[in-house]
Amino acid sequence: MKRTTPFLLLFWAIISYAGQALAGSILIPMDDRQTDHLKAYGIAYAVLKDEQDVDWLLNYRGGSFMIRHSAKFENECRIRGVAFESLTDAGAASIKRQIANPDLNMDVVTLNKAAKIIVYSPAKVGPAEFENNDAVLLVLTYAEIPYELVYDEEVLKGDLPKYDWLHLHHEDFTGQFGRNMQRMTLSDIKAQEDIAKKYGFAKVSQMKLAVAKGIKAFCAGGGYLFAMCSAAETLDIALAADGVDIVGDTYDGDDVDPAAQAKLDFSKTFAFHNFRLEGDNGGGRGFSTFSDINSAAGMGYGGGGSSSGYFELFNFSAKWDVIPAMLTQNHEAIIKEFTGQTTAFRKSTVKASTLVMGESTTSDRYLYGEMGRGQWTFYGGHDPENVRGGGGGGGWRVPTDLNLHTHSPGYRLILNNVLFPSAKKKKRKT
Repeated sequence: MKRTTPFLLLFWAIISYAGQALAGSILIPMDDRQTDHLKAYGIAYAVLKDEQDVDWLLNYRGGSFMIRHSAKFENECRIRGVAFESLTDAGAASIKRQIANPDLNMDVVTLNKAAKIIVYSPAKVGPAEFENNDAVLLVLTYAEIPYELVYDEEVLKGDLPKYDWLHLHHEDFTGQFGRNMQRMTLSDIKAQEDIAKKYGFAKVSQMKLAVAKGIKAFCAGGGYLFAMCSAAETLDIALAADGVDIVGDTYDGDDVDPAAQAKLDFSKTFAFHNFRLEGDNGGGRGFSTFSDINSAAGMGYGGGGSSSGYFELFNFSAKWDVIPAMLTQNHEAIIKEFTGQTTAFRKSTVKASTLVMGESTTSDRYLYGEMGRGQWTFYGGHDPENVRGGGGGGGWRVPTDLNLHTHSPGYRLILNNVLFPSAKKKKRKT
């Protein structure tokens, strides 16, 4: 027995090694068999960071990922709790042949670089406690995808072209401090005033317009912009109001231009046109909407309401409409609505040139477009898993625990956008 034991150990070691040698690829399924959809994106990003390619299998088992086999990433999947399957080279080739079938709405997109990610946030310059529940910051951290913070000063200094992907969340680019003082603290306001003064702007609204133009230039030069909540709405309002005073004396000491509405130039915006500005009905202290772009005015997290409906993702052709197909990859096509200061986009204010990728019966929720050499996506709402609404109890201030939402289809849309720039190799415009 003593003489046969070493032989058996050697035999099983050889078998084990042979099994690993036969495994040519790792499939990370994104259908209902996936144990953690969100962390799966982190694995894909880690592979790209390791300068290896990732095949994104559009519409195959929920938009699965396939990578070359390595013990390193097989172990990483186990550590992070991500389901995976080992494939032989023949098995991987068989999947690709199936996907190539012209009768099937599937395709393979190869991701080949890890995008440099930045999040525009007041947390860069101050406490900004409200940023603790920024959905994108939450999911990037949960998925273990690295990012940097920037704010107004970095934009004004021209730092954005150093990066590939920029996120904006619940920001107010009109210079009205969110029109909700329950959200923005006095220290947040002072930080913006200090930056405006440093760069020679008489008003915060003028500084924010310069920042909005810098963001637009970043996108036009080849960057990728992803905006949610009030940032998507106020960015376009600021751009349309270039040279027009739309800020009341509550915020800057002088009154609004009485002809402001008629002077808006919608040719300067990303997504929206023909919208009407809202007056400061909150008097600078309570919830207030910016315009009728927001189709859910009064029901958002500051308005005391909640959302209980659903919106639907469009089914794009993976072989012909590759970009929207990438951005809508999911294991579910019907997604529960969620609120925000800007909850959803009024259909009549969305430009015909804007591609709608997700909508409810009453509003558009998920938009895509191109700006110069770059692309952008606007996603309505604040947090895909915080549907509590109602600012009265402050529920919207509590960060979502993504350990409880590992299969969130709403959060998957955010992460689709994070990986999207990895599919492009291009020279940046400086």
